[in-house]
Amino acid sequence: MSHVNRMSTDRESPGSGHVVAVFGAYGHTGRFVVGELLDRGLVPIAVGRDAGRLRALAADHPGLDVRQAPVTDAAALDRAFAGAAAVINCAGPFADTAGPVIEAALRAGIAYVDVAAEIEADVDTFARFGDRARAADAVVLPAMAFFGGLGDLLATAAAGDWTAADEVHVAYGLSSWHPTAGTLAAGAVSRRRRDGRGVRYTAGALTYHDDVSSVLDWHFPAPLGVRPVLSEFTMADVVTIPSHLAVPEVRTYLAVDAARDLAAADPTSPAGPEAVDERGRSAQTFVVDVVVRSGESERRAVARGRDIYAVSAPLAVEAVDRIVTGRVLTRGVASAGGLFAAADFLAALSDHLELDLSAG
Repeated sequence: MSHVNRMSTDRESPGSGHVVAVFGAYGHTGRFVVGELLDRGLVPIAVGRDAGRLRALAADHPGLDVRQAPVTDAAALDRAFAGAAAVINCAGPFADTAGPVIEAALRAGIAYVDVAAEIEADVDTFARFGDRARAADAVVLPAMAFFGGLGDLLATAAAGDWTAADEVHVAYGLSSWHPTAGTLAAGAVSRRRRDGRGVRYTAGALTYHDDVSSVLDWHFPAPLGVRPVLSEFTMADVVTIPSHLAVPEVRTYLAVDAARDLAAADPTSPAGPEAVDERGRSAQTFVVDVVVRSGESERRAVARGRDIYAVSAPLAVEAVDRIVTGRVLTRGVASAGGLFAAADFLAALSDHLELDLSAG
């Protein structure tokens, strides 16, 4: 899919002028990230493994700095990230790319952000790099995307002054889902890593199981209303939310229609999302409904928007902007909800999300 070449707008961020490397810049989400960086006055370096695809991307963005670097070549990664303040990793499967790119970011002394929805890869990032990132006073932020990042921010904003809760529920009401080749490849890697078993976060830990997910009705806010969802469609939120909120139960759900689309996709030739507007977005819409419960009390936050891949770009770029300008709550490996003031972060995305942070 080709995206329209967009000129930078007058809306500049506090981090305008900073250089940001994008690994996997020519991929579906990577292209949105490059466009968002340009729109915000940040300077992207397009990095990837395929020289031909880098040249094609550069043709859409005259003047774009492109640098070829295989993920297996540490010296090439070091050269590719030279001069950058941060790197956004958009290249999956993240089981293969996250480790080497984080290593390169730590060597360069720059921030690392990725859009990984792979549960196991996100767990690995916390486990492998937590101590080293803290010792280096670095920021490593996994899962800063629609799955993992957005749900975490919504749950954190809903929790407000609560530092602990009994349950968090994240329901994804997608109108459809035409997955990219990268999404399907990442899902296949995750399934292999857990031997085809399901995964859930319960009693304060990730557990694996062979249960068949049931279908239940979820009462989404307008415009969706009551929709059938898979009772367990576990996404990266089960890693990000418990990393900073003391909660023993985190459940995520997916609208049945979207789950059917995902299951029907041909992994050998996925159709992928079809662009229908000048920004390259698809017609897909979403409602993310988050419920946080503590005792008899319940708090809720809702986000509505369009195109789960496209919205991952402002999420990741806003994160980088805040990191390079020092607007963070901690250092080391952290999820979005632990790293940023969640409600303020979400408010900054008002051009991309319709939010209700006081939903009952």
